[in-house]
Amino acid sequence: MKKPPSTENSLCIVIPCYNEEKHFQRARYVHFLDHHPEVLLCFVNDGSTDRIKDVLEGLRLQFPQQVDVVSYEKNMGKAEAVRRGFIRCYICHNYIHIAYLDADLSTSLWECAGLTAYFEEHIGFVFGSRIMKMGSTIIRSPYRFVVGRILASIIGLSLQLKVYDTQCGCKLFTRELSKTIFENTFTSRWLFDVEIFHRLIHYYGRERAVHKMVEVPLQQWIDYGNSKVRPSYFLQLWKDLYKIRKRYKEPLGSNLTVPAPITTYVQESIT
Repeated sequence: MKKPPSTENSLCIVIPCYNEEKHFQRARYVHFLDHHPEVLLCFVNDGSTDRIKDVLEGLRLQFPQQVDVVSYEKNMGKAEAVRRGFIRCYICHNYIHIAYLDADLSTSLWECAGLTAYFEEHIGFVFGSRIMKMGSTIIRSPYRFVVGRILASIIGLSLQLKVYDTQCGCKLFTRELSKTIFENTFTSRWLFDVEIFHRLIHYYGRERAVHKMVEVPLQQWIDYGNSKVRPSYFLQLWKDLYKIRKRYKEPLGSNLTVPAPITTYVQESIT
């Protein structure tokens, strides 16, 4: 049985943004922030060339205690944008849980916040899953559904885990576990979701890792068609999967990239 979510400094949500100005659903963000004073939204502007930075700064001015904005001049890719957002959150803010969510809100802020109820003493990782079931609303294009299921099957075999959906962009971590998962750079700019599962297994062993996570079917997920992943990436995807699998076959810690000092990321992102 899930427990009631905490209401004191409960959740910080990292939201990577790259040229989101035209699709940014400001009204939905405002409505959520008005009703969730205990949640912080940390937007990472990943080298956008549109005016999304101004949009985000306007939201921060309206909610100075609930919105943080980090801006970078150069586009780094979603993996690094999310990673640096997590680093900022556990260095600069004090929250029990840290999550990441797609800026188009295909998973709603409300549902993301609600997933904190699934944390228990032994659970460090909760992730949403786009499972079609009675009462749920999961809207995906046929193309993305078919490709997603093929990819999920391959990833499941590689991980040797019974996970239905590794790629859903709604994942939550305890503050402590996030330090382990996001300390090092990721191998792939886009498949870092897969790498998260590899890291859990790599650091804790398969049996212990399984007991640290829980997959929760979402009530609603809507494909707004704003994916930044180009169709041509699917040619590179298999190479990335190979590199990820190879990286985590090595002994613990032997081939992980040593990151720059965490304070470097914090200092260079303060504007």
